[in-house]
Order: sequence, then C-alpha cells, then structure tokens
Amino acid sequence: MQGLIGKKIGMTQVFDETGCRVAVTVLEVGPCVVIQKKTVANDGYDAVQLGFGEHKEKNVGKAALSRFKKIGSTPKMWLREFILDKGEEVKEGDAVTASIFEGVSYVDVTGTTKGRGFQGVMKRHLMRGGPMTHGGHSKRRIGSNGQNAFPARVLKGKRMPGHMGNVRMTQQNLKVVQVRASDNLILINGAIPGPNGSVLVVKKALKKTAVKTK
Repeated sequence: MQGLIGKKIGMTQVFDETGCRVAVTVLEVGPCVVIQKKTVANDGYDAVQLGFGEHKEKNVGKAALSRFKKIGSTPKMWLREFILDKGEEVKEGDAVTASIFEGVSYVDVTGTTKGRGFQGVMKRHLMRGGPMTHGGHSKRRIGSNGQNAFPARVLKGKRMPGHMGNVRMTQQNLKVVQVRASDNLILINGAIPGPNGSVLVVKKALKKTAVKTK
C-alpha cells in the first residue's frame, strides 16, 4: 500500500545508528481500516479507501453509517484513497498499520499549513523593507507596485500583503529515521506542515525510492 492517514504528534530528538542526535517529527499513522476496495472491473482502477479517527454515530449520515456497519467497523472521521502495491491483497474491514513503512527510507507528507492571518510583504514574501531610519517613510511598506500611464494597473501575480498560510502542501523526500510499528509511530527527519494534532497523509516517496540496508 502506498500510504496511510496519520496525525502529527510533535517534535523530539533521537540518536541514529552512528550516534548522531537527529531532530525528528513524530507521526501517528494508523491503524487505518479498509472501508472500500475498488477494482478495475467495478471502478476502472485498483485502490482502497481507508478510514482513520473515530466519529460519533449521531454525526454520521445513514448512508455512510451503513457502509461502516456493513464491514463491521466503527464510523471513521477521515477517508482517503490509496493505490495498492503490485500483488497486494486486502479486504474490506482489514486494519492497516505503520508496518507498511518498514524498510522505507523516504516519504512524502501532505498536510495543511498553519494559518497566519493577514500579513504584510516582509513576513509573507520575505521582502527587505525600506530604510529603518528616523526620516524613512517606507519602513515596512510594499513600495511601488505598478505603472502610471501604461498599463495603469497592478499586474497579476504581484507580491502584495494578504492572507498567509492555511493551504494544502506536500513536503517531499523526508527521511524516515525510525518506524515503531507496535505503537503505529514513524519518526521523520524534517519539518511537517500543520500544527500538532493535525491530520496528514503519509505516502511512500514518489521521487526517492532508496531502501535502507540492514
């Protein structure tokens, strides 16, 4: 299976095989329940829909609730589709754990970044700003942002103040330091988008596929 739904726990530090201290982000991935299995014959492609996180029955519609009861599972809050590995066999109702990442060196993590609200150009676009002198009148301002006579408008794509953060993004090629399958935890070297407790999608890296050597 290509990935799992998980949750960001926080950051800590561990020692690697060489004794070096490494800063890691701890992710709780799974256990995820196979809610639906899609096949080429019925849906046109092979994939599975996984569920993660408990949901109260009173907050779930009747149609969705019947799907969970059909496979003998409690209602799940988050659902995502993942591609199956070649030759992999799973059935509806199976639980998938972090053990699928054992032997994987790199992963791609998708999440929603922290919302920063309305920000100026110095924080949003890392602009330098004007002279911070007593007589300066453009310390944190945007400065000139258009032309006068022609085209007499602000060009599209101009970097200006505005809403910052709270966007969906994928951090690629993050190194897996440890996999603790018994606790459904993976320790990743690097920063992960989103605050602690946010829901993430963790997949095996698309561009880096090196495997750890034992």
